[in-house]
Amino acid sequence: MKHLIVFILGIFIFQSASFGQTRQPKPAVKDEMSSEAFLKMVDETLMAFYAEHANSTNYDSIIDALEYEPNEIPDFSDEIYCERLKKINEQSTFKLDCNPTSLSVIRFFAKNRRSFAKIVMGRSALYFDLYEQTLAKYDMPIELKYLSVIESGLRPQVKSPAGALGLWQFMYGTGKMYGLIENSYIDERMDPVKSTDAACRFLKKLYDIYGDWNLALAAYNAGPGNVNKAIRRSGGKTTYWEVRPFLPRETQGYVPNFIAATYLMTYHAEHNIVPAVAKLHYKQLDTMCLKQGIHMETIAKLIDWSVEDIQVVNPIYKKTYIPFTTPNQCITGPLPKIGKLVSMEDSLYALERSIYSTTNPTQLIKRPEVDDTEIEPNTTVSNEKVIYHKVKSGETMTKIAAKYGVTNAQILKWNNLRSTRVNVGKRLKIIQTIATQPTETTPKTTTTPEFELGTIEYDTVVVINHTVARNESLTVIASKYNVTADELKKWNNLTSNWLNIGQILKINATVKLTKQGLVEKTKVEEKIVEKPVEKAPVKKYYTIKSGDLFNRIAQKHGLTQAQLQKLNPGINPAKIKVGQVIRVK
Repeated sequence: MKHLIVFILGIFIFQSASFGQTRQPKPAVKDEMSSEAFLKMVDETLMAFYAEHANSTNYDSIIDALEYEPNEIPDFSDEIYCERLKKINEQSTFKLDCNPTSLSVIRFFAKNRRSFAKIVMGRSALYFDLYEQTLAKYDMPIELKYLSVIESGLRPQVKSPAGALGLWQFMYGTGKMYGLIENSYIDERMDPVKSTDAACRFLKKLYDIYGDWNLALAAYNAGPGNVNKAIRRSGGKTTYWEVRPFLPRETQGYVPNFIAATYLMTYHAEHNIVPAVAKLHYKQLDTMCLKQGIHMETIAKLIDWSVEDIQVVNPIYKKTYIPFTTPNQCITGPLPKIGKLVSMEDSLYALERSIYSTTNPTQLIKRPEVDDTEIEPNTTVSNEKVIYHKVKSGETMTKIAAKYGVTNAQILKWNNLRSTRVNVGKRLKIIQTIATQPTETTPKTTTTPEFELGTIEYDTVVVINHTVARNESLTVIASKYNVTADELKKWNNLTSNWLNIGQILKINATVKLTKQGLVEKTKVEEKIVEKPVEKAPVKKYYTIKSGDLFNRIAQKHGLTQAQLQKLNPGINPAKIKVGQVIRVK
């Protein structure tokens, strides 16, 4: 692809140089694509390219040319096996020996490890590019990438009975010696990038000691101590095959297994072995470093990326919690997922704080609902009480007045305010009338000569989902619903003024409703009786937000889960979705 881009750029430069003096420049074309849409298009294009690149192997043509039957297991002479090993050796500084031992293991792999080879080749798309980059960095044979195949089967979470862990099967002590950290949350032996770098440094050190790659592999498997003992017992021999009889039994088969794996991974098509489909390619991955500790469950809620899929490409984390460290911990994932996560970073941290307790991040405990209403002590005089309300995000004075059954004019008067606009965090003084229960000796008085039964008009806030149309901006949409552009950005977690056609915006719109009650004849708007006449229940609806749970919604609106289910008989509590509207009254 790089060559194609260079070629296209060359043509463009040539045409510009040849015709720049005669052609008139065209007027600039306005780019109507938002930055978010452009980045999404680039991510999707790269994903498509890498997916095609990951599957662009030549095994189909080879198998077709050899005319194999679907389940046919071909066999070859020793001469052919040795000739193929010779071709590998011509392109590598690692010399794969062709002898009766290695030939025997190759035949065993070609016949009995076919399914294993298919699966491993499917996994290799996620790791081999990384391996090759790191091996090249340390000037080591590329064929060493196959060592991870016989160590772990390319499974980063696999652990041996002896305690070796990760793609390269590091023991705890060896991993620590090469800088791989382990604690309650992370184990860098399972990190593909860090463990591969450590494995390369370890192997290179062993090669510097023995000057023979086969002996270096033997020392990687059994430890330098066992290799040194074998060398002494062999009378000071210096090659693997000479000291092999004196090595531990497992290590005697280690190098032949490596030779067989290298051969079969290289000549799988000739053996009628079709690789498993690669689920993800290394080049399709991107990384984002986190400024706070984050639960994978929070990421899953925010961008619809399952915890299981997150764990597959982030095996370093023992649990589903990613701790805050210095330097910061990072999360790896497909380009579109990481791109979306980066664009919603502030929302990610806000959602984490809203869901989980910061005192113990390992426990998935949702924060309790906090009532911002405070009752002033010793202020209950006669039939009144004073309350202080702390303004929350999205609240307006009209909404607060409706909550306490008072008017905007009363709130303005009690707080010496001139404008109905209120800031988040401001404490508003509210005076409420305490209703007294009538007794047999206290006659009921629902009306006086100053009041009459009439219609009361009041404001309430409802959530509206607005779909962005062509040529609509934040300002246009805000004016349509009598809100501000800043409020729209806050309600929808927007960090810029860019909008895409078809994008859905949540709007807390104010609407006017009416109810029957006692109103003062002279000033209907200002003096509404605090306790209106009993009326039929009014239906109330709630729009589900990110992080909402069915039982928490019930608690928030003073209901049991059974009561909320009764109000919504057609809804499955376990399958509620963001944006869904349910009845809560």
